[in-house]
Amino acid sequence: MIDVPEAAEIIRGGGLVAFPTETVYGLGANALDARAVAKIFELKGRPSTSPLIVHVSSIEMARRYVTDWPPLARELAQKYWPGPLTIVLPKSPEIPDIVTAGLPTVGIRVPANPIAHRLIEEAGVPIAAPSANRFMHLSPTTAEHVRQEFGDAVEVIDGGPAQVGIESTVVSLVGGKLTLLRPGMISLGEIEAAAAPQGAHPAPGMHQRHYSPRTRLIVVEGPKQLPDRKGAYVFWKDSGIASRSVRMPAHPATYAARLYAVLHQLDEENWPWIAVEAPPEGPEWTGITDRLRRAAS
Repeated sequence: MIDVPEAAEIIRGGGLVAFPTETVYGLGANALDARAVAKIFELKGRPSTSPLIVHVSSIEMARRYVTDWPPLARELAQKYWPGPLTIVLPKSPEIPDIVTAGLPTVGIRVPANPIAHRLIEEAGVPIAAPSANRFMHLSPTTAEHVRQEFGDAVEVIDGGPAQVGIESTVVSLVGGKLTLLRPGMISLGEIEAAAAPQGAHPAPGMHQRHYSPRTRLIVVEGPKQLPDRKGAYVFWKDSGIASRSVRMPAHPATYAARLYAVLHQLDEENWPWIAVEAPPEGPEWTGITDRLRRAAS
């Protein structure tokens, strides 16, 4: 475990650090250093077609790394930053192509976690950071999750459990069009879902299968669809007969904050399957439903 000054020194020196944000723990490197960013892809086993989000400490810092800042970007940033919203805009030449999967755009956000904010400020550079886990595995919401995934391969700042619990909402403002690329816990009702991406993905976390435990995960409408009694059942409304049952909160924000931690715990218990009762319908549940759908693909 390390503190923020030590972590900032590692980032400036071209190394990797796992650090807390309000969404999940991130695996960070200097976003302006292509060689440092390449270490993220290598450690995670992440494909080069999956871009990284760039974390900055202010709106002013964000504007330095994009070539266009339309009025809508200003409005969204003022309303949701610091917070779990990533905005995709045309990138400046300072951002290496490896960060953006060769695309001319970059996803950028100001995290709300004070430790993440201090790390960016003390490092003095924007930090590129996907979730601190192997590609397609469950995202970490605690420092212990990161240690279980990477061991001693990366230094970790322990900031306690993540508060939001799933990854940020991602919206694109490219070409003056407001488009939802990845749902999260910020619901923007006027945004329509983007079409399935081709080639390099316009945002991270858009692979059909993602955020998955090692254990087979299925989403069911209720206990009658459980395969048998020998697995683990995660429910919010209808309990059922299973060897292991976990009740989730009926409120979307508290559900999201617990989701990955519960799946990590059940994954470690080595059940033959994990069944999750489908969440309610509604825009406030869209991000959660998206993560479960991808985990079960």
